[in-house]
Amino acid sequence: MRNSDLTDEKILEGLLQFSKGMIEGEDGKALISKYQYALDKITPSLMIKMENKQLTSGISPAKIKKSIEKMMNVFHEHLKNYKWEKPGEGHPIYYYMQENRELEKLLDLIKESLAAKDFKKVKFLLPKLAEIENHYIRKENILFPYLERIWEDYLPLQVMWSLHDDIRNKLKILQDLTNNSDDFTPKFIEEIGELFFLMYGMIFKEELVVFPKAMETIKAKETWDKIQNLSEELGYSYIEAPQNEKPNSRSNGFTDLFWKVETGELDFKQIDLLLNHLPIDITFVDENDEVRYFSRAKDRFFPRSPAIIGRKVHNCHPPESVHIVEKIISEFKKGNRNEAKFWFHMKGKFILIRYFAMRDEAGNYKGVLEVGEDITEINQISGEQRLLDWE
Repeated sequence: MRNSDLTDEKILEGLLQFSKGMIEGEDGKALISKYQYALDKITPSLMIKMENKQLTSGISPAKIKKSIEKMMNVFHEHLKNYKWEKPGEGHPIYYYMQENRELEKLLDLIKESLAAKDFKKVKFLLPKLAEIENHYIRKENILFPYLERIWEDYLPLQVMWSLHDDIRNKLKILQDLTNNSDDFTPKFIEEIGELFFLMYGMIFKEELVVFPKAMETIKAKETWDKIQNLSEELGYSYIEAPQNEKPNSRSNGFTDLFWKVETGELDFKQIDLLLNHLPIDITFVDENDEVRYFSRAKDRFFPRSPAIIGRKVHNCHPPESVHIVEKIISEFKKGNRNEAKFWFHMKGKFILIRYFAMRDEAGNYKGVLEVGEDITEINQISGEQRLLDWE
């Protein structure tokens, strides 16, 4: 195909057909030869559009993930030559990239220790990989919500979130393997190889695709400043918190708001204090499936950022679990159910999560209230205690 005949639509179609061939296991060399004209013209934006079309055409995130690293190997050489304006110090993307450089150093140290067959050092270094968690949490709860508001083709962000969870699962498996062994096992070598593949692949996808497009599409400095300010609360991975950040403001306005009902009356500050002092996490999703409120419990076990306010609730979950939330809301809206609950162990805590359908006086569905509670101590209560035991 002549360059003069190439439009973005034709390039996109070529990339889509190439990716479908890779997903179906067709010969890679033949596909590269056939669609070289499209590969030569790939950009971060076209890459995202291609993956979005895959998802909207019915290809599952699981299928995409099986071949995404192979495709990224092909796209890598083309995308790394793409020119984009890399930000300087003080910009959120700058700190994401600084964290990636530190992660690469850590991965290199682990590879050296593996080559030296130094099990003790690998066992010591492995938990440090899990410190990338804050990097992923900031993406999921701050960067992604902002991108969803302006990208028409934002579905690939959900695949990236799913890959975060794959990395988390691999880290847990590897930690369990090192805890139960005194030396490398074939299973450990297999799992750590897959982890390296995932973590290096995530760096490529961030810096060759998502970050360039984010820089090109979020133009307002005020928006990046908001993203940076929100990042402070969720924290960083491997790097010191930037000193030039503005303090995270929690000014809410309406301080003279007064709420009066039959059972009492409260001003705005009292309502805010009351909700934040409850020993539970609260999140409210309205009848339009948009997040409208979350409380700031002292020991919140699920991260939240103000960036999610107004976000569609199905975008607040990775593909593997979103169907559960959608089923709960669907049953609530139909009037078939009024409550759903789950309980599980997490980071040494026993967590109870309950969802309640919220309805007005006429029974109309007005949203869902999610309540999370650490019931570790409650679950251990037995007998009675009728007197104060402060002594």
